[in-house]
Amino acid sequence: MSLEFLWYIPNTVEPGHRGDDTTSGWGSIEYSTDLARSAEDHGWNGALLGTGWGRPDTFTVATALTARTTTFKPLIAIRPGYWHPANFASAAATLDQLSRGRVLVNIVSGLDNPAAYGDTNVEPPQRYARTKEFLHLLRRLWTEEDVTFHGEHFQVTGSTVAPRPYPTSGRAHPTLYFGGASSAAERVSAAEADVQLFWGEPLDGLAERIDRLKTLSEEVGRRHKPLEFGLRITTLVRDTTEEAWRAAEEKVAKMASGAGETTWTGNRRTAVGQQRLFDLAQRGEVLDTCLYTTPGTFGGGGAGTTWLVGSADDVARALDGYRKLGITHFILSDTPYKQEISRIGDQLLPLLRDSAP
Repeated sequence: MSLEFLWYIPNTVEPGHRGDDTTSGWGSIEYSTDLARSAEDHGWNGALLGTGWGRPDTFTVATALTARTTTFKPLIAIRPGYWHPANFASAAATLDQLSRGRVLVNIVSGLDNPAAYGDTNVEPPQRYARTKEFLHLLRRLWTEEDVTFHGEHFQVTGSTVAPRPYPTSGRAHPTLYFGGASSAAERVSAAEADVQLFWGEPLDGLAERIDRLKTLSEEVGRRHKPLEFGLRITTLVRDTTEEAWRAAEEKVAKMASGAGETTWTGNRRTAVGQQRLFDLAQRGEVLDTCLYTTPGTFGGGGAGTTWLVGSADDVARALDGYRKLGITHFILSDTPYKQEISRIGDQLLPLLRDSAP
């Protein structure tokens, strides 16, 4: 199975994201295009585009970047409470046709600021039930004609999407990524996602979750090809191990003083996956070979809660450990984004590709 290596573009108008010291250009087409083209130039297949109310609309940005690149795959983060599945199925299929099969989709169920865009469905059981319907209906709309569906959350009658997604030998429609560590989230992923995304946990924790998801896939009667797995994590790479840890400690010191990483604004208190990351610090400051847990104690959140730190060889060995568990999709990043696109792309990606079977 081929490996997918993606970068991360925060897609925000505000400077300072995760300590990035770039002060101008945020939110502009020029700056975002520069990041996307740099990703192309330095070995990345594409990039995850951040989403959230108060950021530029993610799908609009993805469309603009796709038009200004040639191989760049946008992993478009969307929320079922923001989009209706039929509207999104049509928009994504159109962009997939225009880009000749480059669209990837990341479905996000976590809370954002739902009241700001009129979403009243905020309780976890209903959100995950809605997400499951959303994923199920997307697949049908992309692959069937005259679709009629009457669920608890969505309804369509006699719906046919045109154009269809661009046909390739590897997939019938854009790959559907999904994350979540709660039992409800995992059941959705086991039933309807193409790729389950994990944040940076130790190998033993992810091995346990992968086994559980495989079992769940059988329990829920999964009708699709086997679920694949992905890792979204910060990778701090320098020429030597010592330089990397010195840089990591300097970044954390800035975070501790309030001068570095901005406080994460996601669903900190109730998100199961986020709490799993915070709890890792109780097991130690460094887990496995180079998984640094301290950033989460000083405001780091999401993919910035834990970091893989070291030389390119160190981090490549750590990531190869995840690959051996069955993880084939990697979404990596560090700040400053522009600088690290090239450093990590040039130093780390060749090692990861060389080690692939």
